[in-house]
Amino acid sequence: MKIYTRTGDLGETGLFAGPRVGKDMPRIEVCGAVDELNATLGMARADALDPDTDRILERVQHELFAIGAELATPDPARHGVQWIKREHVLALEADIDRRDAELPPLREFILPGGTRTAALLHLARAVCRRAERRLVSLIRHCEEKISLVLIAYLNRLSDLLFVLARAENARAGRGDVAWRKPQVDREGEVGVASPKPRS
Repeated sequence: MKIYTRTGDLGETGLFAGPRVGKDMPRIEVCGAVDELNATLGMARADALDPDTDRILERVQHELFAIGAELATPDPARHGVQWIKREHVLALEADIDRRDAELPPLREFILPGGTRTAALLHLARAVCRRAERRLVSLIRHCEEKISLVLIAYLNRLSDLLFVLARAENARAGRGDVAWRKPQVDREGEVGVASPKPRS
């Protein structure tokens, strides 16, 4: 079987058990964002992750494939591909609570970054937010019914990726870097506040 089919050379692609649509259609935009998120998680997993984090992300990658299949299928319930349920969201919440309990309380906005692995997880979080926005737009403008559980899943996943990024920095002995609010002096000049020392 060849990798290329030439069937998309005119800017269209086929939905599973559905019609051919333009590659710029909202449904395809969501599928692409979810695929990009999965690839970004693959980049993070290529680093030397904490074993528990790697296990979580492997599970999430499989679940993102399921989300992609559901989104690429008109009437996914009828075709048996509506796999993501409320329990998948609850599993993400359990992971968030468990890993967040290991971290110091967060009282400030923090900069994305730190170690390379943490930076990749922050990047994945941003891609996840974009996928979520694309999904919300699709649901608002699509006549076909799409499971709202998928929004909850992506919303919770972005929170999990934030916590895992913090955990990777903590594992490497690097604390969070607080966002420094711009300061305006009496002459109206804008500067940046001095960083607070980390305890």
